[in-house]
Amino acid sequence: MKANIFLTGFSGTGKTTVGRGVARRMGWVYVDTDEEIARATGRTIADVFSKDGEAQFRQLESRCLADVCGRERQVVSTGGGIVTRIRNRDLMARSGLVVCLEATPETIFERLSEQNASAETAEVRPLLQGTDPAERIRALKAKRQRHYSRAHWTVHTDRLSPQAAAEEVVRAWRLLAGLGTDDLSLPDADVAATVRTASGDYPVWVGWDLIAKFGDKSKQVISPRAAYFITDEGAYRHARRAQVSMEAAGVPSHLFVAPSGEAHKTLATVRMMYDWLASRRAERGHLVVAVGGGVVGDVAGFAAATYLRGMPFAQVPTTLLAMMDASIGGKAGVDHPQGKNLVGAFHQPKFVLADVATLETLPKRELAAGWAEAIKHALIMDEPLLHTFEQHGKAVRALERETTADVVRRSVAIKARVVSQDERETLGIRTLLNYGHTVGHAIEAVTGYTQYLHGEAVAIGMMAAAHISRELGMLSPKDVARQRAVLEAYDLPVLLRGVDTDAILAATRMDKKTVGKRVNWVLLDRIGHAAVRSDVPPEAVRRAVAQVSSES
Repeated sequence: MKANIFLTGFSGTGKTTVGRGVARRMGWVYVDTDEEIARATGRTIADVFSKDGEAQFRQLESRCLADVCGRERQVVSTGGGIVTRIRNRDLMARSGLVVCLEATPETIFERLSEQNASAETAEVRPLLQGTDPAERIRALKAKRQRHYSRAHWTVHTDRLSPQAAAEEVVRAWRLLAGLGTDDLSLPDADVAATVRTASGDYPVWVGWDLIAKFGDKSKQVISPRAAYFITDEGAYRHARRAQVSMEAAGVPSHLFVAPSGEAHKTLATVRMMYDWLASRRAERGHLVVAVGGGVVGDVAGFAAATYLRGMPFAQVPTTLLAMMDASIGGKAGVDHPQGKNLVGAFHQPKFVLADVATLETLPKRELAAGWAEAIKHALIMDEPLLHTFEQHGKAVRALERETTADVVRRSVAIKARVVSQDERETLGIRTLLNYGHTVGHAIEAVTGYTQYLHGEAVAIGMMAAAHISRELGMLSPKDVARQRAVLEAYDLPVLLRGVDTDAILAATRMDKKTVGKRVNWVLLDRIGHAAVRSDVPPEAVRRAVAQVSSES
């Protein structure tokens, strides 16, 4: 059986929520066909229906499905009417497991009504229009029922929680794939994604108050004889809690507190860690754990990658930036006077544990800088996520538990998906994650890593990249303005102040993505889709840097 799961069923049966849960449980990519169509057309589904008609929409839907079926390791939530075309049904049946999510018309009516009432910007649902929407649902569902019944498996969701329904889908996959269910356990609700790498797969846990569970969580993956926690002054209390949890799980643990800040992301700091590990007689079977922001993760990861030719390593990111970017993917290293991250290695962690509650301890400026990476993920690969940032900004900035956990999980899943596809940046896919980083890194280097936080520099870099994209005819002025508005809404800078532009331009030529003296620029050809270009004229770069340096 091809490694895909297709969720069919009427609107309101839970395909989106259950689909995301199944994808987390399986460690696969989540795909929504309606979202794919919206991204491809730059229009809402309602707009396509109303202006082009259902027949045109169904053609778009079939083309989208054909494209999706060319890939694997996906959980695909489909539109309610996708089963009405025989070619769609046959294509899904050949391309994976088809699971129908079923519910009574009464349940569907109740769910759709609640969703419509609770949405901040409610989309008009044709099913709920008219004098008797419940009867409309009943009639249309009855018309499609014979097609829904052809699925390989059916899960009735009326009385199931989304988690329980997701587990039923996973159980169906294991049974019909011949894997059996003896080792089938309840899904770990904290798993936001599973990263697939040549050295093995590892989970990324995202949730609230997870540090208190560190010892038990870590023993699900690895059982070291000793653990070495590396942190800095800012994250000391979080590291201490993790150490206590590890010791409660029966693992002797030690704690090293490094100096804070990018200025200490050097080989000299790594040397201190080598000396400490040697004094504690660290062995290859022991575990190194980084607790803190991106600097701690990079330096501790590099020490783990090189001491004894490699020790097992885990990440406990305590900043937003580290949670959504630096802790995932195995990049470790230190800065060099001639550039950021010029000395480093790939060393994948055994797991990543992100406790969202730690964000409540961050200064406002640092928290804002962290949102830059999540917004970047939305800009390059997930336009609906950008819409969430736009529509739920107040809740996100206030760190409301459910909304914050959701956007962190979705951003983490994007990073995990890219790393799984291009672990060592050899295929060009992972390069897309560097949107805004060419100018951003140049800003950091020129200012000595003191004037701007990383996320702030990347925000300005994204604006420069957007201006280049617009000049090359890839991005509309409206989309450039949209990006700027989102960044400003999250208190991120969009203009560079008091920095020599010639120095910035010179620093961009030291970018690690430079090949044959040509910089590979990550640009946008639309919101939610990035591309790499190596043919950017130097004059376009100069004009873009001038635009983000302007006071006007």
